[in-house]
Amino acid sequence: MILTGKTGIVFGVADDHSNAWAIAKAANDAGARVALAYVERFEKNVRKLAEELNAPILLTCDVTDESQIQAVYDTLAKEFGTLDFVVHSIAFARRQDLEGTFIKTDWEGFATAMQVSAYSLLAVTRPALPLMKNGGSVITLSYLGAERAMPSYNMMGVAKAALEACVRYLAADLGPQNIRVNALSLGPIRTLAAMGVKGFRDMLKNAGEKNAMKRNLEQREVGGSALMLLSDAGSGITGQTIYVDCGYNIMGL
Repeated sequence: MILTGKTGIVFGVADDHSNAWAIAKAANDAGARVALAYVERFEKNVRKLAEELNAPILLTCDVTDESQIQAVYDTLAKEFGTLDFVVHSIAFARRQDLEGTFIKTDWEGFATAMQVSAYSLLAVTRPALPLMKNGGSVITLSYLGAERAMPSYNMMGVAKAALEACVRYLAADLGPQNIRVNALSLGPIRTLAAMGVKGFRDMLKNAGEKNAMKRNLEQREVGGSALMLLSDAGSGITGQTIYVDCGYNIMGL
């Protein structure tokens, strides 16, 4: 198994439809020992899901509180000793900053989305570095709305654009330590967060009809793509945003 003997943490598990869970399950099945970090309101869901994993570590974490993030890594230092990968699957914008027009976004909404959806990548990567003694991999999740203006995506698109820029700068910073940083830009997929986007069902239908493969992305494919980047199979890839969207991004529509 390609991750045998590896350890990692996945931030953002919410339920069995979350991309974070798809990645955590794939990593576990590939031989890794995985820690799951989640916000407290999802604890019941996460504890049930964790029954499918091999000796997982469960940790609550609000990524806007750096003391909680540090507590997570203090626990990992004791339990794992070293760390091989970090998965960042965290995003949030207020509902009013997704609907309507982007021009109406106020500073509070802008700052909240940027802190949770973009800055948090730095916040969860920085304290991981002392544990990544042998190098490793950091991945985050993005969407095509980072580079194209998508209906009802608004502030989240701006935050995802910042997130992808963070990936490039972190990759440049951490490359000498043999730590790779990449993003997966996913096609529309049914998750709790996605269902909060107005018109998501139409987005899903449209993507399935118009992408190159004429079908929607499946969560197993999210997990599989992540495994490539988390494992030694992706050892030469860093600073990239890799599209996992059944070819939607290549089509002229």
